[in-house]
Amino acid sequence: MLLIIGFVVVFASIYVGYTMHGGSVAVLIQVSEFIIIGGAGIGALLIGNSMHTVKAIFRDLLRLLKPDPYNRSANTELLQVLYELFYVARRDGLIGIEEHVEQPDTSSLFKKYPTFHNNHHAVAFLSDTMKVLLTGTVADHHLAEILDLDLEQFEEEGMHVPHAVQVVGDAMPGFGIVAAVLGVIITMGKIGGEPAVIGESVAAALVGTFLGVLLAYAVFGPVAQQLEGRVRSEHDYLRVIRTALLAFARGDAPLTCIEFARRSIAPDERPTFSEVEELTTAV
Repeated sequence: MLLIIGFVVVFASIYVGYTMHGGSVAVLIQVSEFIIIGGAGIGALLIGNSMHTVKAIFRDLLRLLKPDPYNRSANTELLQVLYELFYVARRDGLIGIEEHVEQPDTSSLFKKYPTFHNNHHAVAFLSDTMKVLLTGTVADHHLAEILDLDLEQFEEEGMHVPHAVQVVGDAMPGFGIVAAVLGVIITMGKIGGEPAVIGESVAAALVGTFLGVLLAYAVFGPVAQQLEGRVRSEHDYLRVIRTALLAFARGDAPLTCIEFARRSIAPDERPTFSEVEELTTAV
C-alpha cells in the first residue's frame, strides 16, 4: 500500500508543480523517448542477468503489492511450530519427528501452520537441519557453521533481484541522455526552420533526460530498496529458526529454545513472553 501511495505522491507532485508553471502535459508524452529508454532498460536487464533472475524480478515486483508477510503474526506462528516440533522430539525422541522432517510437504504438524508451511525456504531450512541432527554426527559449532553458510547463500541469492533492479535504475539517467542526444541530432537537422518547430524538437529531446532521472530516483531506486527489505525480512525469519535450532541442539528445553528464538525477533514484530507462554501451553 505504501508503495502505491508513494508513487501517487511523486507523480502527483510533479504534475501539479509542472502545470502550475503553465507546462503542457502533452509535451511530456513523447512515445519515442519512452521506447528508447524503456527498451534500453529492458535490454540491459536481459543482458546482465540470467533468465531465472529475470523471472524472479517480475515475481517479486508483484509481491510488493501485498503487505510484508513476515509480520508479528507470522513470527508468532513460527514460534508455535518450533515449540511443537521440539516438544514432540523431547517427548518421543528424535525418531518421533522423523516423519515430519523427512516429508515436510505432507507433515500433519507443519500443515497446522500455513504461513510457515507455504514458505519453502523456511521449511527446507528447518527440516534439513533436523535431518542433520537425526544423524547425531555433527557437533554444535559445526552446526552453527552449517546454518550460517546456508543463510549466507540464501541472502546472496535473494539479493540478486534488488541488485539487478538497482543497476538498471542507476543506468536510467544515462539512457535518458542517450535519448536526449538523439533528439538533439534530429533537432540539428531542423536548423533554419521555424523557431517554434525547433523549440518543440528541443523540448522533446529534454524529455528523455527528465524521464531517465525521474525513473532512476523515483521508481527504480525505491523499488530496489523495497525488494531488499523483503529479502532482509525473510533472512530475519530464517535467523529465528537458526537461533532455536542451536538452542535445541545443545539440549535446552523446548520453552527455553523458543525464548531464545523470541529474543532474536525485532522488538516491533516480537510477541510478548506471556503470549508465547499461552500459545505453547495449548500444545
